[in-house]
Amino acid sequence: QVQLVESGGGLVQAGDSLRLSCAASGRTLSSLNMAWFRQVPGKEREFVGGVSWNGLRTKSADSVQGRFTISRENAEGTEGTVYLHMKNLKPEDTAVYFCAADRRAFRALLVESKQDYAYWGQGTQVTVNS
Repeated sequence: QVQLVESGGGLVQAGDSLRLSCAASGRTLSSLNMAWFRQVPGKEREFVGGVSWNGLRTKSADSVQGRFTISRENAEGTEGTVYLHMKNLKPEDTAVYFCAADRRAFRALLVESKQDYAYWGQGTQVTVNS
């Protein structure tokens, strides 16, 4: 079982940068693709970006392309941490951001459907003022 805890959210101004972190416990993330999703009230949770289990491949949604990047590290003694680096934030980026772990180990593709992710964090709020 994987527990995921996001942190780093907050209130920022348009154009600012922010880095979200997702720390794992209970099981190493090293075999799992990871992703970030976001959700605003009344809307579906949407894929923001993903990183492969080995960190070699990443994928970003069109809406954040060129502004958001995702990375991961597997420091010794930890189960792993995944990051979402956000720059040039816009008011429309305001949402609760969730990290998620793929339900299938060593999946070749970075999938965007939330149904393919088995483990979720509790979310962290990002608010961008204009």
